[in-house]
Amino acid sequence: APTLICPVPMKHYDALETRTPTAREAALMAALPAQVAHAKAHAPAFAELLQDVDAARVDSRAALARLPVIRKYELLERQKAARAAGGSVFGGFSTVGFGRAMPRVFASPGTIYEPEGTRPDYWRMARTMYAAGFRPGELIHNCFSYHFTPAGSMMETGAHALGCTVFPGGIGQTEQQVGAMAELQPAGYIGTPSFLKIILEKAAEMGVLLPSLRKALVSGEAFPPSLRDWMTAHGVDAYQCYATADVGLIAYETSAREGLVLDEGVLVEIVRPGTGDPVPEGEVGELVITTLNPEYPLIRFGTGDLSAILPGACPTGRTGQRIKGWMGRAAQTTKIRGMFVHPAQVAEIVKRFPEVSKARLVVTGEMANDQMALHVETDHLANDALRLKLAEAVRDVTKLRGDVHLVAPGSLANDGKVIEDARSYQ
Repeated sequence: APTLICPVPMKHYDALETRTPTAREAALMAALPAQVAHAKAHAPAFAELLQDVDAARVDSRAALARLPVIRKYELLERQKAARAAGGSVFGGFSTVGFGRAMPRVFASPGTIYEPEGTRPDYWRMARTMYAAGFRPGELIHNCFSYHFTPAGSMMETGAHALGCTVFPGGIGQTEQQVGAMAELQPAGYIGTPSFLKIILEKAAEMGVLLPSLRKALVSGEAFPPSLRDWMTAHGVDAYQCYATADVGLIAYETSAREGLVLDEGVLVEIVRPGTGDPVPEGEVGELVITTLNPEYPLIRFGTGDLSAILPGACPTGRTGQRIKGWMGRAAQTTKIRGMFVHPAQVAEIVKRFPEVSKARLVVTGEMANDQMALHVETDHLANDALRLKLAEAVRDVTKLRGDVHLVAPGSLANDGKVIEDARSYQ
């Protein structure tokens, strides 16, 4: 993203945020073939995964949807296998190696390693900071971790690109954090929402006023409206963003507080959990990200997080698509009568029947007495032959017997669940 250099306060970070949706989509589709070609040429993992793909033809969302989804567990498996064989610690997904092109490398739980490149605002965080109210020339108190995980560096490099100074508070040492804030008078806080609450409560306990602390950018945890309102009541206007250690910023909150606007540097799809198939707009599914980052060009990276696209544009004038925010995890693999059942198996059953538009496998009963039923949306509610064929497909795919219920289109909940575990564990 361009670095903000204009000293005059602006409503938006840059002109990219107010492009027409058509112009934005055209730019993304123009950049996509080059990114796929770059990944194939310089990242060994993608050279293998996309060996039969003509990069020049990946110039539409439909073409992108035909490429494989790389989920986090697959990324981890490839990294482990490559390290065991004495190969790249990044499993062949990075296009750069240790040295000047990679000043830092980070680790996420698992352990998955992520490179950091040299480009200014490598993680693209300046945009969300601007939306949260931060401006050039301000001091930011950064309470994200500076070791192992990239969160601290993600925010610091974004703040520097925005033209801000950073106090690297890191995590813990609550009384010292309060003392530094009282003396340095930062314009705002960046970190997890829970730690900000702890700091504000500690300041009140110590009788220390923090008059400069009026805004915050929070991430890394759920940020429910109740906690947001608590912050507001204590004089802090806090906004959230959604980012990962793999791809950087994905979406960010604005003053409208109506969902999260997608970042300009990523291409986002919402797919049926366990598959790579995009769902209709508004339906909950797994977030799949294609990043335009040349150093770590993840193509169709499955985050494992659930969300949905919101209709319309942000009231602040930003024209990018919006998502509802984090809505849970997409991983729904369930053990039933000693057998693991995966969302991909439910998707396989659905694909065998054009009469079926959507399905949900519901597991009930008690442990050791599992019962499962496949609920499918179809217009053929009285078709007993379809019901019997679906039951046969359930046995064929899962190796388990289950009931089948035919329900009207729109009957199943729009929550991203393909497998619902409703068993009693008491």
